[in-house]
This record gives sequence, C-alpha cells and structure tokens, in this order.
Amino acid sequence: MVTDVDEHRLARVAGWNAAALAGAVTGLAGVADRLTSWRARLDALGRALDGAECWSGPAAREAAAGLLEVSAVAAAVEAGFGRSLEDLRPVVRSAGSAAADARTALALARAAGVPLGGLPDDEAGAAGAAAALAREALDAAAATHRGAAAAGEALLALGVRDGAAPGDFGGLATLVAPVHAAVPSSPGPAEVARWWASLPAGAQHELVERRPATVGGLDGLPAWARDRANRLLLERELADPLLPEEHRAAARAVADVLAAEEAAGRPAQLQLLDLAGKRAAVAFGDLDTADAVALLVPGLGITPDDDLGRLAGDARDLAAAATVAAPGLAVTAVAWIGYRTPHDVGTVATRSAAARGGAVLTAVLDGLGAARAAAGAALPRTTVVAHSYGTVVVDEAADRPGRLAADAVVLLGSPGMEDDAAALEVPEVYDAAPPGDPVAQLGWFGTPTWWPPFGSEGLPADSGTGHSGYYDPDRPTLAAMGEVVAGRS
Repeated sequence: MVTDVDEHRLARVAGWNAAALAGAVTGLAGVADRLTSWRARLDALGRALDGAECWSGPAAREAAAGLLEVSAVAAAVEAGFGRSLEDLRPVVRSAGSAAADARTALALARAAGVPLGGLPDDEAGAAGAAAALAREALDAAAATHRGAAAAGEALLALGVRDGAAPGDFGGLATLVAPVHAAVPSSPGPAEVARWWASLPAGAQHELVERRPATVGGLDGLPAWARDRANRLLLERELADPLLPEEHRAAARAVADVLAAEEAAGRPAQLQLLDLAGKRAAVAFGDLDTADAVALLVPGLGITPDDDLGRLAGDARDLAAAATVAAPGLAVTAVAWIGYRTPHDVGTVATRSAAARGGAVLTAVLDGLGAARAAAGAALPRTTVVAHSYGTVVVDEAADRPGRLAADAVVLLGSPGMEDDAAALEVPEVYDAAPPGDPVAQLGWFGTPTWWPPFGSEGLPADSGTGHSGYYDPDRPTLAAMGEVVAGRS
C-alpha cells in the first residue's frame, strides 16, 4: 500500500502559529473569568437597588428590569464562552502537535531527498519516519478543524456566524431565551455553586421565591440567596396558625435575633432554618464579602429556642474581638446550630450525633468556599471555633473524605479528640482547656487537647473560666480567639 500525503496541505499546517492560538485562547479565558466576577457585581447592584428605599416608581422599576435583562444576556454569553473554551483547549494541543509534526516530517523528507507522497507504508529509514510523522500531523490537523468547528457551534446561540456577532445589545438580547431553572438532584456544594452561578439573576430570584425551603438549605449557594429564602420561610412559618408551639418558639427566637440586628443597623443573614430538626444558623456580617469568617460550633443541649440569643452574643463578641485585632478587617461570625445536639446521657456518651454533625459541617465549609469561588471572589480566612461536644463534631468532620475547608480550628473545653492536631487537616490548631474545666480534663472521647503530644497551640484561659466562660469579654480567651480569627496570632 502507498502513503497518500498532501505535501501542500502539510506545508500549510507546518506554518500554523500554535503559540498565537494558545495566547488567543488564554486571552479568551481571561475575558470569561472577568465576566464571571463582573456579572456577580452586576447582580449585587441589582439586589441593592431592589432593596433600596431611596428610589422607587417607574424609573426604578425600569432600571431593575434593565439589570435583569443585562444579567440574562451576560449569563448566556458566559455560558457560550465556557462551552467554546472547553472545545478550544484541546484544539490548542492538537494544533501544536500538528504543526510540530508537520515541520519535522518536511525536514526529514528534505534531508532524505524524497517526496512524502507516494511512499510505501513500510518504507524504512528517514523517509519512512517522515511519512509516518506526516500522517500523524494531518490527523492532528483534522482533529484541530473538528474542534474549532465545535467551538464555533457553541456560540451559535449567541448569533455568531462566520466570525461575526450581533452588532448591538438589543440584537443579542433577542436571542436569549428566558431561563426557568430546576434544582439539580443530590449535587455536592461545588456542583451547586457552579449551577447557581450559571443562572441569570431573574432565574435565581424566581427560585428563591418559588422554592425557599430548598434554596435556604443548599450548601454552595451565596449567603444572600439563602438569607432571602430562609427569611421567606420564617415569615410563612410564623404566619401558620397550625405551627406547633415548640416550632413557633424557635421561629420567634430566630426572628428576635434578626430584628435586634436590624434595629442596630447591623447586617445579619439567616443561613439555615430547620424548625423540625431544631437547627438554625445566623451570620453576623456578610458571608459573601467577609475577609474573615468564624463558625461557632456549640456543644450539647443547644437549641434555637433556648440558646440562639446567647450564641448570637458570643458570635458578635468574637467578631468584635477580631476587629480589634485587625481594624478594618471585614469579619463575619456565624452562630451555627447546624446539627441536632445531644440532650441526654445516652446520646452525649456516644459519637453518633457528632458523626451526623460532622457531615453537615463539612458540607457547610465546602459550600462557603465554593460559593465564593463560583462568583469569582477571593476566599475568606475561615476559622472553626468549637466548644465542648462541638469539638467532637469537628473531629468527625475531619475524618470525612477530603481536607477540612478551614484555615484554623479552635477547640474550647474539648472532651478529647481521636488522634492529634495534625489529623484535623488544617494549618492552625489552637485549644483552651484550663484546669477549672472538668470536661476538658476528662478525655472522654480521646486525647486531651492540652496534652503536649496532641500538638495544638494553647490559648490563655484563667482558672475562673470553667466550662462556659470562654467567650466572656472579661477573660483572656476571647481576645486571643479574635487574633486567631483575624489571622494575627
């Protein structure tokens, strides 16, 4: 059999500038990345205008509608760019291979003094090597053309034809169909974050209004969306005359905490509302923009109706201490009753509640980072501050697959940990365990955190701290924790 190589085509492939193509694709990827963060800022502006009391009437409604349209178009463009880039990245590789192989094949053929076309497949020596490389180059060139065509098809929905696009925004807007999004089934936080970021603002607001119970509980969503969804859910629960009194007491406790923050002019975000599960979480500050985040994990016997107000005070005091340590730092502290804490001797003596809580805590931390990354925002410094049985929850979270998504862990009055500080998978581990805290001295669940082989860094705690005084502003532990949260320890 005789090799059929088109030397003229091979010469054209040898002249391809693969470096320029790679640079163009890198530039396009940069545009796509900037579009992600730009659209996030645009949508934030839309939300700010939506809630603003200083502007109302027809002009305000027209501006809001215009921002939603811009968001829809930007989301479509971003999605088109993303699909096109997926096809273009292998094009860069195949084009580089095709050009390099073509140049080598031509050089070998010239050195051997033979034409590439018409050589037998089994030709030996330099001529055979040249023919083989020529075939590989042309195969790679064909793959390059197919990939480039696929990359172009990804932009057809945006009206891109033969390298030309719609000439103005209006022309592009007419091509963008409304998005009515459905919540993906059983995704992880990273998948949720990417899915949500792909939606235009209108579709996001529609889901918040239509599915508040679902949106409010999805790890990976930005804090503003969970806050709006959970506040809608809270309003509906409080308006329900058939709501059980136990649930109503918890709902009132949550509403009271939010009302107190609003009255003081401080931002707060309702991140979790599960009345039946005796769970709630309130962020004091803005989780979407904070430079530093502290997540407070409480111990046994904690419920929203009885304890959210106290835990909220601890969160505010810790955020204030961090701000003192680093003035100007945007700090958000979360009062997180995110797992059903044990309430009796039988459950307190086991790790079962901690195992369930650890799975939830892992998803919450993963979701915080995923939501920020999907919006093109920098990740905050994240500190998990666990007290008593809450430290066992952190222990269980660290045992789950993957690294614990935190920068620091603070263990307060821990009843013991399974392994050592390194097993918690975070760069910084601190503990406070004064002799006056009997739980910290007990070691019920493993190695005491104050024991030197455990490997944590001790925080100051005076003898009067006991088991419940770690957040007391008059004692030294709070200020030290503030320095950890701020990254100044």
